[in-house]
Amino acid sequence: MQKLTCHIVAIIAGLLPAFAFAAPLAYVPNEVSGTISVIDTGTDEVVKEIKAGDKPRGLALGKAGDYLYVSDQPNNDLVIIDLKKQEATGTIELGESPEGVSMSPDGKWIAVASEISNAVTLIDTKSKEKGASIKVKGKNPEHAVFSPDSKWLYVSAEEAEQVDVVDVEKQKQVAQIPVGKRPRGIAFLPDGSRAYVASEIASMVYAIDPKTHKVVAEIKGGKFSNGVAVRPDGKRVYISNGKDATVSVIDTATNKIIATIPVGKRPWNMDITPNGKKLYVANGRSDSVSVIDTGTNKKIKDIKVGERPWGVVIAEDAK
Repeated sequence: MQKLTCHIVAIIAGLLPAFAFAAPLAYVPNEVSGTISVIDTGTDEVVKEIKAGDKPRGLALGKAGDYLYVSDQPNNDLVIIDLKKQEATGTIELGESPEGVSMSPDGKWIAVASEISNAVTLIDTKSKEKGASIKVKGKNPEHAVFSPDSKWLYVSAEEAEQVDVVDVEKQKQVAQIPVGKRPRGIAFLPDGSRAYVASEIASMVYAIDPKTHKVVAEIKGGKFSNGVAVRPDGKRVYISNGKDATVSVIDTATNKIIATIPVGKRPWNMDITPNGKKLYVANGRSDSVSVIDTGTNKKIKDIKVGERPWGVVIAEDAK
């Protein structure tokens, strides 16, 4: 009996490293293919394709990593994907032409920006029912991103020159922050001390103080700056440049660009692994995702995905 027990323990010990070092998964919505490509960030290979409506764009992961929420633009729906079943299990009706999706850090709300409705819809994550529809002043809102304390929503719009600020508790717009033409990507530093907004037509990046809702720095980006991602330690911000086919790296201590990295055509939205070591960039015109080593600021691989990838979201762990 003792030998058998020791043998079982040895087998389990041999298996542990595989689980202990399993990498999180990255999810990539493909607009034309109507699928989500699932990438293992350990091997940087596509391991699954999940059907997700007709034109999936924005997406967010549930706090527990059990559901994926994806905007389906032509059907004006939010598709709910059960990640245990790896299939769509329901939809929530949204405003017209939904795009960017985000999850509040406290896990209470999902926010979806709807372009033609000029509104942000809040969805209760417990009931999975639609709550408030909040009108914003910017026309064709694309992204609605929560601050780390879940107090604010910063909303960018394609036909605007400002960021609209929504008070989540009051469920209404309370401020506007002037920026360059066509603000798009938004991301906050983990401590909430700054938000970075990329304005595409202006080819500029704006650092904003969320305490005052005012711009504190203006940074010249590449041509058609749009996507924004932040390293978990808050020391670097990454900006995708659509016309340059590059990613700019900003040092947040100086707000200066310290590196420019070539990627695929029409780089769009991005995400970074929880350990901050790899950045994944959706290349809308190359049908690929570029993987960047954030230590060396070098591209290490291009991963073929579906047609017209719109963005990337990465799980917090290896579920």
